[in-house]
Amino acid sequence: MSADTNASGAAVPLMLTELRLPTIKRLWADVAAQSNREGWPAERLLHTLLGHEMAERETRRLARARVDSQLPPGKSLADFDFAAVPAVSKAHVMALAEADSWIAQGHNLLAFGPPGTGKTHLVAAIGHALIDRGLKVLFVRTSELVQRLQAARRDLRLPAELSKLDRFDLIILDDLSYARRDQAETSVLFELIAERYERKSLAITANAPFSAWDEVFPDKAMTVAAVDRLVHHSTILEMNVDSYRRRAALPARRQRSAPPTP
Repeated sequence: MSADTNASGAAVPLMLTELRLPTIKRLWADVAAQSNREGWPAERLLHTLLGHEMAERETRRLARARVDSQLPPGKSLADFDFAAVPAVSKAHVMALAEADSWIAQGHNLLAFGPPGTGKTHLVAAIGHALIDRGLKVLFVRTSELVQRLQAARRDLRLPAELSKLDRFDLIILDDLSYARRDQAETSVLFELIAERYERKSLAITANAPFSAWDEVFPDKAMTVAAVDRLVHHSTILEMNVDSYRRRAALPARRQRSAPPTP
């Protein structure tokens, strides 16, 4: 091996560091050795190294997006029991997860049902799938977001806070029914809904039907306006079935109450 070749090889890691190509820096020596042994053309060597770099960048991007989303981990459509919620079409849900046209149009997703029916799991799983498609998602408890927006209003920075949220293609508001007007000034929630109307998507889970949302917003007119904006372009999932948790507890209860075997 010539002195020039040695010098070039020694300089490569420094150049890759300067160019911020950590994956190629880690792999280039082994891949180059394989290329030399097998007589690869230069195009194949370059393609292989760049392919590794791009793949790892995508992996890191997805990991960052998942952390930023605050989505609950371990929620996937593969683990969701569609048979337990016959009113929800699996094909329709898979279409929402696999196609982003509804996101591009600023349409909404609303999931209703009593506690424990899988609303959060289903919507979070859709959120994870959309992240895999390159979209930005934020999952947040509605009551927590209301407090955050309230604080921003008090500090006269509500427009800036809403603008910051605008970078997310989909915001998932979990447990909207638990945001109560007697606990927080929820008009900021209406401002978020109005700000994103027909531009950016919202996904909402709620235990209570629209008729009970007067308990969420400060007055009836605001409730009507909020519902109107949410349902105008939306998919509504009705999940009125028995609680998963209650169904799971029944066998254990029966076992405890059964008489001992003689």
